[in-house]
Amino acid sequence: MKQGLKEGQQAEVEIIVAPEMLARFENDVVYELYSTSDLIRHMEWAARKTVVPYLEDHEAGIGCHVTVSHRMLTLCGMKVLLRATVTDVRDNKVECEVEAFHSRGKLARGTVVQAIVDKQWLERKMREMSVIANITNEPQKTLP
Repeated sequence: MKQGLKEGQQAEVEIIVAPEMLARFENDVVYELYSTSDLIRHMEWAARKTVVPYLEDHEAGIGCHVTVSHRMLTLCGMKVLLRATVTDVRDNKVECEVEAFHSRGKLARGTVVQAIVDKQWLERKMREMSVIANITNEPQKTLP
């Protein structure tokens, strides 16, 4: 990773909640509210923006840990600002605290941790997983 990324640096993402971001299971909208899954995706996006300028050409940042507390309702059409603040840079991990706000206040907070990995390593691991999945043609094992 390039030098310069340090605690306190920030990046932001601003979105407007669209119909495709509503809480749904399968194809059914459950509530006409900003979904937690889309909130997490946007939190990861904000955190990613903190590391992208510091990645070397051979590196990739991949999410490896997320915690979130979704504390307030957000309606379709509302503007949301997500702000990621770097809280720790250690070894190949970058941790960000991410907060999300709309006109009524803070709607969520959490952390996103990204691992900075070599792209060749990542591509090799993806190929290995693909080969395993295609060769066995066996049903997935039941999870505990």
